[in-house]
Amino acid sequence: MIPVKYNLRSVIVRRVGTVMTVVGVALTVAVFVSILAMVQGIESVFIDTGEALNLLVIRQGSQSETNSFFDREIKGIIESMDGVKSVSGEIIILINQARSTSGATNIIVRGISDKSMELRPTIKLVDGRMFRPGLREVVISKTLSGRFVDTRLGDKIKIGRTAWDIVGIVDASGTAYDSEIWGDYNEVSQEFDRPIYSSMLIRVADEASIQSVKDRVANDRRIKLDVFTERQYFETQTGTSAPIKFLGYTIAIIMAIGSCFAVMNTMYAATAYRTREIATLRVLGFKRRNILISFMFESLLLAILGGIVGCILALPVNGISTGTANLTTFSEVVFQFRITPGLMLQGVVFAAIMGTIGGFLPARLAARTLIVRALRTEV
Repeated sequence: MIPVKYNLRSVIVRRVGTVMTVVGVALTVAVFVSILAMVQGIESVFIDTGEALNLLVIRQGSQSETNSFFDREIKGIIESMDGVKSVSGEIIILINQARSTSGATNIIVRGISDKSMELRPTIKLVDGRMFRPGLREVVISKTLSGRFVDTRLGDKIKIGRTAWDIVGIVDASGTAYDSEIWGDYNEVSQEFDRPIYSSMLIRVADEASIQSVKDRVANDRRIKLDVFTERQYFETQTGTSAPIKFLGYTIAIIMAIGSCFAVMNTMYAATAYRTREIATLRVLGFKRRNILISFMFESLLLAILGGIVGCILALPVNGISTGTANLTTFSEVVFQFRITPGLMLQGVVFAAIMGTIGGFLPARLAARTLIVRALRTEV
């Protein structure tokens, strides 16, 4: 094997080419990691939502709570089932609200019962107070507050025909509920003249009761509702990230092709510059496969350096909060970019693949260089 220090010396000697190649790969990896961080942020919002002992029921055939509705009398039937500990009937309304920057989008307003907070222990009041029924008051998630017009603590926000006071800020711990406004069920349903439930959240007694309650709900002809675990329901909404993921991979592939050519160009230049060195190595007894491995290693080294730099360049986007449309509920979902060690490892592997592809042909050319011709070449 050719000593590694030979390749390291070559990288240092060709500083300009090395820096250009590393920067090209780094920019590609930075974009790749940033887009995947966005996708991971969206998916984590839904994957992290839900309690293990909670079931959620919606109308049969509905894809989400936003297009589900059913009679309130069903609540009494479910409450009487064995294994059911607590039930909260809720209503979902979409309102169109202007962003603080520009444009407008739909926000979920959830009418909740007195048991709703109890069934979602991860949601905490962090500022102000909880709303009081009968006074047209609401609480809003911390991530929505200030993101839209009239959404700060103390503001009045128009919901339906009237203005409602924002009296509290809640933190839903990065779950899907961080994209909602909560008010009293009776007031919200009266405001929109909709005396129905959009969904019901059920707390079962223990894990053994989950399947039995699901079977009873599914088989009861009076109910005619679809039942999911709360986690299962929200996991089905991860498809929201699919278009972004597709766009991200498309952009990354296009940029990767350019980076592969950058690596290839650098390694071709290295081959041309070191023709006599290659021939000398061959005379000293190094075989063609040694030359091939040496140049491949050098290409990989440049790419991995670029990958590491690219991951570092992407780090500032970690934790940035933004929003996108939930394609299932047609409402805004707020999320944070999430760069994890696993994601950074993917970025470095992605860079290594670019280095392997971009370095193979120049390495092959170097390995096939004729000794006699190379020694006669003037440098």
